Amino acid sequence: MKGLTPICPYCGQFSRKVGGDAIYPHRPDLYHKTFYQCAPCDAHVGTHPGTDKPLGRLANAELREWKQRTHAAFDPIWKDRYLRKSAADPDYKKGMARGGRYKRLAELMGIDKEDCHIGMFDVAACQLAIQICESGALHD
Repeated sequence: MKGLTPICPYCGQFSRKVGGDAIYPHRPDLYHKTFYQCAPCDAHVGTHPGTDKPLGRLANAELREWKQRTHAAFDPIWKDRYLRKSAADPDYKKGMARGGRYKRLAELMGIDKEDCHIGMFDVAACQLAIQICESGALHD
């Protein structure tokens, strides 16, 4: 499978590797970034910096909106945890806070830790994650 682009979950076709100018023509600051795009489905996903590895699954406009909402609910929780714990322990890193909250979110969602990343979520998973975040269950 090496060298193949991700398959679009909406139409089943291979995506196309494109530059940021194809996705965000109004954002010259993103032109250098790499994305996978399925233009007919208006679906795309970015890549990890310096690699061709997708940041998650291709997402259409609806799913992108839900992922943004999920990040808006989840990110303040792990960032708050990092600020509190790093104040007491300078060796406590952002990745520890973020990873710990993802681990707990996976437990509460009933999914494997390896599958628990907003970039991989569908709309239903985003909605569940938001409910969990808003319930306070991720705060300690």
